[in-house]
Amino acid sequence: MFPSRRTSLAKLMRGALYLTLTLSSLLMLLPFYWTVSTSFKLEQFVFANPPQWWPDPITLQNYIYVFTRIPFPRYLFNSVFVAVVATGAHVFFDTLAGYAFSKLRFPGRDAIFFAMLLALMIPFQVNLIPLYRIMAWFRWLDHYQALIIPNITGIFGIFLMRQFINSIPDELLDAARIDGCNELNVFLRVVFPLTLPGIATLIIFTFMDIWNAFLWPRLVLSSARMFTLPLGLAQLQARNTSTWGQIMAGTVLTALPMILIFLVMQRQFIAGMTEGAVKQ
Repeated sequence: MFPSRRTSLAKLMRGALYLTLTLSSLLMLLPFYWTVSTSFKLEQFVFANPPQWWPDPITLQNYIYVFTRIPFPRYLFNSVFVAVVATGAHVFFDTLAGYAFSKLRFPGRDAIFFAMLLALMIPFQVNLIPLYRIMAWFRWLDHYQALIIPNITGIFGIFLMRQFINSIPDELLDAARIDGCNELNVFLRVVFPLTLPGIATLIIFTFMDIWNAFLWPRLVLSSARMFTLPLGLAQLQARNTSTWGQIMAGTVLTALPMILIFLVMQRQFIAGMTEGAVKQ
């Protein structure tokens, strides 16, 4: 009798947990649903009372307006180009540095890594003026270089990849060296494939951070042809009024690439988060 009660209690607790997770998920999805719903509404129904949860009538006017009022394809190209190039460089250099700090021996390795972790606590806003001066000195203002070069590596990415590479046995790397591989080949042929879950996690975090960036692009870009999507969407807001339907349509279009990337890489992302949680 006692085991049956224990089983019933376990099922009850599992059901309560699933119910809590379901309600929490719905609560977090509610703002996104409201954004999508509002993007298909006429402006006079956006703040209707009671709220109109399903757009009636459904209209594509807001999406058409986004493509006609601002050069959306140009802004999309800028965002995609900057995010893809910067994310690719970010992942490669962070993984390479993580490999060096994890598996190579050189003077001051631990001290340098500790100093980098201390620098991680410095807010990005503190570095804005020096970084802006460097971009101006190289004459990269209002160019792609000003958006890409500062994002080709990051302390958090180095720390994340170092933790993943720590789980790779040294014997595996020694076997590759015995077979004639130099350090670069060891990294490319052994380390890189074994850290794919961590790389997927870093890709998602980095891409989202660069894709959503507003402050730094606003600081270094001056011409509208170089604007990324966050800066372009800001032009949909008038000086004294806000057309929320059009803003929400632009927001949905901007969020779609990030959603697609997560859907494509969700298995590797979950595997990376799980591995990072258990292999310490």
